[in-house]
Amino acid sequence: MKISLKYYTTKYLIGILLLIIAIWAALFYAYILDEVYDNVDDGLKDRKIQIIKAIYLDKNLLNSKEFGFNEFKITPISPEEYKDKNRLYNKMFYMEYDDKEQPYRVLETDFVDQFGKYQKLEIRTSTVEQDELIYDFTTALIVLYVLLVISIIGMNGFLLNKAMRPFYSILDKLKKYQFGISTVTETPNYSIKEFEELDTEVNEMIERNEQVFYQQKQFIENASHELQTPLAIVSNKIDLMIQNEELDEKNLRFLSDIKNDLGRMTGFNKSLLMLSKIENNQFNKNILVDFNILIKDLVESYEDFIEFKKTQVNIFEKENFVADFDPDLARILLSNLLKNAIKYNDDQKLVHILIEKNRIIFQNTGAKHSLDQSKVFNRFYKQDTDHSSTGLGLSINKTIIKQYPDWDIAYRFDEGMHCFIITK
Repeated sequence: MKISLKYYTTKYLIGILLLIIAIWAALFYAYILDEVYDNVDDGLKDRKIQIIKAIYLDKNLLNSKEFGFNEFKITPISPEEYKDKNRLYNKMFYMEYDDKEQPYRVLETDFVDQFGKYQKLEIRTSTVEQDELIYDFTTALIVLYVLLVISIIGMNGFLLNKAMRPFYSILDKLKKYQFGISTVTETPNYSIKEFEELDTEVNEMIERNEQVFYQQKQFIENASHELQTPLAIVSNKIDLMIQNEELDEKNLRFLSDIKNDLGRMTGFNKSLLMLSKIENNQFNKNILVDFNILIKDLVESYEDFIEFKKTQVNIFEKENFVADFDPDLARILLSNLLKNAIKYNDDQKLVHILIEKNRIIFQNTGAKHSLDQSKVFNRFYKQDTDHSSTGLGLSINKTIIKQYPDWDIAYRFDEGMHCFIITK
C-alpha cells in the first residue's frame, strides 16, 4: 500500500528511535549501576577506616560477631588467611521487616588489631534492587518513548506540511496540466531553493511539451489534409476510367480493387487523424448528452446499412442514460459500436442494445468464440480477415473513454453473444 511522505518518514523515525532508545537504555542502565556501586564502594571504604580506628580505641568492638546496628562484623582469622586487599561483592540478606531477601553491597578486608591478632572485617550496606530498578527504568523509558513518538508525529506532520506545501502546489499543477490547454499562473516566491528550481524546471518542461504538441498537431492536420486531396483526385480519376466502355472485365476488376484500397486508405487516414485529435484533447466541450436519443438517431441513420445487412436491431430502454459528454465523441463512440455489431455478425443477424441508468450494452451474434480480451481494444486488431477494416474503431472507442476517468468500456462473450459494455 502506498503511503505519503509524511507517514513514510514517521514510520522509519519511530522504528529508528525505538532502536536508539533500547541501545541507549542498556548503556545508561549499566552506567547508572556502575556509578551507584562506585559511590557505595567509596562509602564502604571510608567506613572501613573509621571502624578500624574505633576498634583501636574500643577493644569491645572486636566482639561484634554478627551484623548489628552498625552493619559490620569482625571474625578472627589465621595468619595464612590474611589478605592485604579489599574485596567487594553483592549478596542477598534476609530482612525480617520485609520478610524477604534484600540486596546488599559487602566489603571484606583483613587487618591486625592492637593485640597483634589477625581479624577479618565485613561491612555491608543496603543497595538498589535491580529488578525494581529495571521495572521503574523500563516504565519511565516507555512513557518517554510514547511522549517522544507523539511529539515527533506532531512536529513531523506540522513541519512537513509546511515545508512540503510548495511541492504539493507543483504536484497539483502537474495533475491539472493538459496538452493544448494553457493555464496562466503566477510563479510563487519559494523560500526553499530546491522547490524553486523544481518549479522552474517543470515550467520549462511544460513549455517544451506545448511547443512539441503544437508542432505535432500542425503536422498531423497538414499531413491529413494534404493526403485527402490527392486521394480524392486519384479516386475520381479511377471513377472516370471505370466509366470507359472500352475496358475489359479484367481491367475493370483491377481498377475496382484499386478504388477499394484507396477508400480503405482514406478511412485509415481519417481514423488516425481522429485518434490524434482525441488524444490531444481537441474534443473538450462537454454538455449534457441523452444517450437514449442519440442511439435512436444513429439506428435511424444506419437504416439503409441495417437493411442491406439484413440485421435486426432491438433497443431495450430500461432507464435513461444521461451524462456530461462531448457530443461529437459520444456520436463517434456509439457509431463505432453500432457499425461493429452490424458488420461482424453471422446468419442470425441479431443486435441488442440494452440501455440502463449507468450502463449501455451492445450485444451481437457473430463468431462462435470469444475475442482476445487483452487485445480487442488494441490498434489494428481485427476480428476476422476483413481487409476493408482499418482495425482502429475499437481503439478509438477506448481512447475516447480514457478522456473520462470515471468511465469504462469492456468486452465479454456471454451465451454466444459478443458484448461491449460502456459504464459510467
